Amino acid sequence: MEAIIVVIFIVGYLAITLEHNLKVDKLVPALLMMALAWACVAIGIDGFENWFDASNHEMVKDFSSLPMEGHHGAASKMGWLEGTLLHHFGKTCEILIFLVGAMTIVEIIDHFNGFSTIKRFIKTNKKATLLWIMCVLAFILSAIIDNLTATIVLITILRKLVPQNKDRIWFAGLIIIAANAGGAWSPIGDVTTTMLWMGEKVSTVKLIKYLIVPSFLCMLIPTFIASFMKPFKGNFEAPISEGKENSKGPLMLYLGLMLIVFVPVFKTLTHLPPYIGMMLSLSIVALVAEIISSRQFSMSSITNEITGNENSHHQSPTFGALSKIEMPSILFFLGILMTVAALESLGLIFTFGKDVQAAMPLDVFIMLLGGGSAVIDNVPLVAASMGMFEFALDDATWHFIAYAAGTGGSMLIIGSAAGVVAMGMEKISFFWYLRKIGWLALIGYLTGAGSFLFMQHYIF
Repeated sequence: MEAIIVVIFIVGYLAITLEHNLKVDKLVPALLMMALAWACVAIGIDGFENWFDASNHEMVKDFSSLPMEGHHGAASKMGWLEGTLLHHFGKTCEILIFLVGAMTIVEIIDHFNGFSTIKRFIKTNKKATLLWIMCVLAFILSAIIDNLTATIVLITILRKLVPQNKDRIWFAGLIIIAANAGGAWSPIGDVTTTMLWMGEKVSTVKLIKYLIVPSFLCMLIPTFIASFMKPFKGNFEAPISEGKENSKGPLMLYLGLMLIVFVPVFKTLTHLPPYIGMMLSLSIVALVAEIISSRQFSMSSITNEITGNENSHHQSPTFGALSKIEMPSILFFLGILMTVAALESLGLIFTFGKDVQAAMPLDVFIMLLGGGSAVIDNVPLVAASMGMFEFALDDATWHFIAYAAGTGGSMLIIGSAAGVVAMGMEKISFFWYLRKIGWLALIGYLTGAGSFLFMQHYIF
């Protein structure tokens, strides 16, 4: 049965990787392999020799000799199955609720056109200067609102500044590198770093301390090289004001970003799970949004809502934001994380991690993992690595994994969520990116990795 579960995982993984070829959204194979994997675990549990206790990160002793059903709370195979499934589902939901909160705040900001405020910082008509502004903004924004959203925001702004697609795709390529680099050093900048942070593998302060320099170099070097390339020589047409902006936009932008940044502080002060802090931040942003949206609570509006003559919900920024969040991404993460949890429960990932540690230097493996994230989604890679190793909180290994998985995906346009969304928005060719941008991303990745290893061995 273990072999069948592994085959299900591999086939599902391939389907996710080839989603564009198969024309099937990746959430479908993710959810399918989750359900099939756990079904196989339940059916074949009596024949498993090992079971992994995720709570204590160790194998269950004498699992094969346990009865199927326990009496009066005694240990049993089905008891372990139910407890482990509930444990992993709870941990997964913590991540998903956190992401839902962050996505909703971003959508509320967008409701008030808050991100257009960023355009005020762009007062140049030089291509090289614009490149530096965009990359620095991508690096900073992705650390706050995640790399995917930062990429969408900046490419949207870029469209208003650079009319020609053939010029714009060069900027988009460097934005992808900068956004992925910025997301790697922040606990809320990328799904993978969020997973490691919420899984208590890294702390906020140490993550920033260890990765801010490697991540910055990963952005800086490619941007510096690109600034001397022909596509970034000369000028572009100066930005033209598009007229009146939403007066509440700057307020919602600064409030939203401030409260997202507040979440790690809240966790440090209260020691509560991060999703609690995110829900607090969301509630404050939503409250302010409802107040300034000037909604009229009258008997007529209540009557219209009851009778259905007028849909008043669409007037609510919060309701509108909740309707726009990326539920396919949320369900994809659910499927991936719970599938990996099934493999972990059988001890397969833990055993594989021990074999890797014996076969090659750990730093080499992590470098390869970063390269693999350019081809394979980095979420399951990081999820698997969390089950492979049993290092303590803030061990250098976890920080290196966060860097490698976060930045390695920049080498191919399909290797990160930021790359995929840019590919769709600007119709960037896979092979064009590979030829023109991929080598820059590789240089940035290796430079950052080298600086991390240097600091690990000689500074920290």
